[in-house]
Amino acid sequence: MADILADSEVQTLRNRFKKDSEFLLRGVSDDDSLEKSPEEREAKPLPRINRHSVFWIAAAVGLTYYLDFFAVIMVDDSIKGWWFNVGMALLGVSVALALFCILYLDWFKGIQQYDQEYPALAPVTTAVFIAASCSFNIALWPVWSIFTPIILFTQFMGVLMLISMLG
Repeated sequence: MADILADSEVQTLRNRFKKDSEFLLRGVSDDDSLEKSPEEREAKPLPRINRHSVFWIAAAVGLTYYLDFFAVIMVDDSIKGWWFNVGMALLGVSVALALFCILYLDWFKGIQQYDQEYPALAPVTTAVFIAASCSFNIALWPVWSIFTPIILFTQFMGVLMLISMLG
């Protein structure tokens, strides 16, 4: 009797999975089949200030303060200067590309889908930023050793969350 019950439960589960997979393959779910009400269409987006954003900003500010981040970068002789300069140049290129997207394409031209107009823009910006990150990790490794990637990632996330809250 237990085998029959188990077989029927397995069959029910298979049927439900098959139904859900058909909806996924067609790109339609049960909720999408009904038209949205006017209230749902005018729903407000999620708030910009949330615990996640506040955490990363606070972590970045805390690290900057407790590590004396900017003073170390300006004064410490163990920083590999060439790699730091390469990282700064690549970061400048990355910021310039981001400003090109935000200021010129979005605000001036009104283009919101950058990847359709300029398909190489996102991969190039990503590659430049990753190269800058690697350069900064190499340059600052003598200062913070194994903690360097964690510190730089926390700083990056703090800046990213601050920008997302402002924009």
